Amino acid sequence: MRFGAFVPQGWRMDLVGVAPEEQWPVIMRVAGEIEELGYESAWVYDHFHNVPEPTTQESTLEAWSVMAGLAAATKNIRLGQMCTCNSYRNPAYMAKVAATVDVMSGGRLEFSIGAGWYEHEYLAYGYPFPSGGTRIAQLNEAVQIIKKMWIDDEASFSGEHYSIDGAVCRPKPLQRPHPPIWIAGGGEKKTLRVVAEHADYSNFGADAETFANKSRILEEHCDTIGRDFSTIGRTAILHTVLGANEAEVDAKVARVATQMAVDEERVRSGFACGTPAEIVAKLGAVRDLGCVHVQSYFPDMVWGDAMALFAAEVIPALA
Repeated sequence: MRFGAFVPQGWRMDLVGVAPEEQWPVIMRVAGEIEELGYESAWVYDHFHNVPEPTTQESTLEAWSVMAGLAAATKNIRLGQMCTCNSYRNPAYMAKVAATVDVMSGGRLEFSIGAGWYEHEYLAYGYPFPSGGTRIAQLNEAVQIIKKMWIDDEASFSGEHYSIDGAVCRPKPLQRPHPPIWIAGGGEKKTLRVVAEHADYSNFGADAETFANKSRILEEHCDTIGRDFSTIGRTAILHTVLGANEAEVDAKVARVATQMAVDEERVRSGFACGTPAEIVAKLGAVRDLGCVHVQSYFPDMVWGDAMALFAAEVIPALA
């Protein structure tokens, strides 16, 4: 099992109290810590408005701009997004942006994409918000275009939602045949079918029962299309409030609740809250089900020690 961690970006209110002019230095500092602590990868979200409630007072830095900055500011860690919203960028343009970041980083890009879900954000920015089925069909076409752009000298594609005609992507990504493609989402009839057709990695939640069920359905899709299920790396996101002991966990839950402007029960229901031993047990269950990579989000990354504690006590127990 391999491990990545998110940098602060504002989407989950993790830059509260950080002045705008200090936000990029803070992001770079945390990215440096991720690298120094031995995580394999650093991750960003692709969102425009904060959660749990949009606010006009707090920042949310744009994902691919941050990706480009991290490509230049880091040396060894791989760089991913969990996950790029397909609807927010034309797929041919997205292929060009991602190829550029792969070159800037020296071939360290993990390319993750999904169909999109945050309707409020779509409507606020003027994007159409079609049905889930349409968004997944768009995702399917987009991934095909992106692959073609990365591989073909001149890429052409004619679909129901997108078309390109002789599009050139230079420079190509440094990774061959292309950067790893992650497709996020657990929709059982359509999204997991797209995963089976196109993805190098899937991404589910870190709940063992859910992980097992999604894995079973993904394997069924692989069987249907004739793909070897074992060629898809199954991964999970863990949002965690981690403390050395129960008293520290309780104190962090209270501070995160204040940071996010929610009650403590919402934090406990939305995060895995516990000690290293408890988190090891939770992640051990999905490791035993075949999970190969975990991306951990720590809401205290700007002010707390969870990222270091996880690296010191959780990763060695599971890696």
